[in-house]
Amino acid sequence: MTAYAPAQGDWAVITGAGRGIGRWLAQHFAAKGMRICALDIDAYEAEETARLCGKDSRAHGCDVSDRAETERVAEKLIAQGIEPSLLWINAGVGTADTVGGTKARTLDWLMGVNVLGPVHTAQACLPSLKAQGGARHVGITASSASVVPVSGPFTLYATTKQMTAAIGEALMAELAEEEIGVTILCPGILNTQIWTAAHARPARFGGARSAPDELGDHWRARGARARVGRNARQRRRLVHRPDRS
Repeated sequence: MTAYAPAQGDWAVITGAGRGIGRWLAQHFAAKGMRICALDIDAYEAEETARLCGKDSRAHGCDVSDRAETERVAEKLIAQGIEPSLLWINAGVGTADTVGGTKARTLDWLMGVNVLGPVHTAQACLPSLKAQGGARHVGITASSASVVPVSGPFTLYATTKQMTAAIGEALMAELAEEEIGVTILCPGILNTQIWTAAHARPARFGGARSAPDELGDHWRARGARARVGRNARQRRRLVHRPDRS
């Protein structure tokens, strides 16, 4: 990341923090002395992340694909005195669908979480972050699939993650004059159980689904390897392989 050094007790708000990379990020920044606000569509898992991050941490359920809900959660955080110096936009979902073969509600779900979710989160939470003094930073979790040409399998997922990275680049351009750094995290293939994300799929997108366990073989088989990213148009992208959580 750019030279971001949070003060002890600063708040970090992290979406998709109920498991996987989001939980790892929460624990990473908690170890640096930050207070964590874990947001996740699964409120129970968000609470577990907050518990792991210490008694001063907090959690809320939040479906980032729902603009109104994301705005309501952001207002609750302000009312509770949770005003972040770090916002990490991490929530994301995966599917094995292709662009040409996906169903409409599956497409809406992936676009809602992986593309509109970062926009909703930024619009809801950036005003509070901008109002803070001292060091401020925004992180966004894309994928190694966003720094290489789209290829199989999982072409629809890769397509949406290219869009996620583009949103990160847009935020980088927009926030530069305010000296707010932006990191785009492009992790390689990790065993984060992203293939089970449909368990929490909202009803308006077709409701909860159970993915066959063998769908995770792609991640499990390659979870020990991370693709090497590259800088895109002189803008910083961080390729990082966190420990599994």
